[in-house]
Amino acid sequence: MARVRLGEFAQARSGDKGDGSNVGVFVSNATDYELLRRELTAERVRQHFHAICLGGVERYELPNLLALNFILHDSLGGGGSASLKTDAQGKTHGLALLQMEIER
Repeated sequence: MARVRLGEFAQARSGDKGDGSNVGVFVSNATDYELLRRELTAERVRQHFHAICLGGVERYELPNLLALNFILHDSLGGGGSASLKTDAQGKTHGLALLQMEIER
């Protein structure tokens, strides 16, 4: 096994809803999906975003899309109109998650 960045084999999309952000991670084959399911837990994602995610993280599995979706609660400092954060809309959270390293 070797440590690799998620971005080497996965893609991501992210957005926001109020004070939470939504990050979807998807791959192109079933083997990599099983790797995501094993390595990319809600707790691990919460630790990765520990500096900005002050609430819990929920994980949803979408096997038919070979994807996982994460909701990061209380991660936007109040949301776009209430925050002084650079990314109060959560658009870069997907890219940030792809920087995480996992065992592959």
